Amino acid sequence: MDGSLMLLAESEGLIAGLFGLIFTLLWIGLVVALIAGMWKVFEKAGKPGWAAIVPIYNAIVILEIVGRPTWWILLMFIPCLSIIFSIIVMIDLAKSFGKDALFGIGLIFLSFIFIPILGFGSARYEGPAAS
Repeated sequence: MDGSLMLLAESEGLIAGLFGLIFTLLWIGLVVALIAGMWKVFEKAGKPGWAAIVPIYNAIVILEIVGRPTWWILLMFIPCLSIIFSIIVMIDLAKSFGKDALFGIGLIFLSFIFIPILGFGSARYEGPAAS
């Protein structure tokens, strides 16, 4: 290979590496915002904030917050049913904080935006929506 082709290959690698770094940093930022938002949502509902970072247990805590039975966690492991029950739980979560079903749809599709809004915003926990 001559020098110009090597320089071109190196610059393409550098650009790809920078793109990967930027993508990774954005991804980490979204994950941190989501965890911090869930932490605040749990605290507003009177639950321990650290539960937001414990897999499966955080789903159990959400079920407690919205007033659904704990055994629903088993339904979350059934592929097609999990989608339906997750939608119900997210809408109930929105209603538990005084928001409408449209906010619950936002929690489903844009959770990395709506969960921090719920956690850090002015919404107050009003009790389980399902009860």
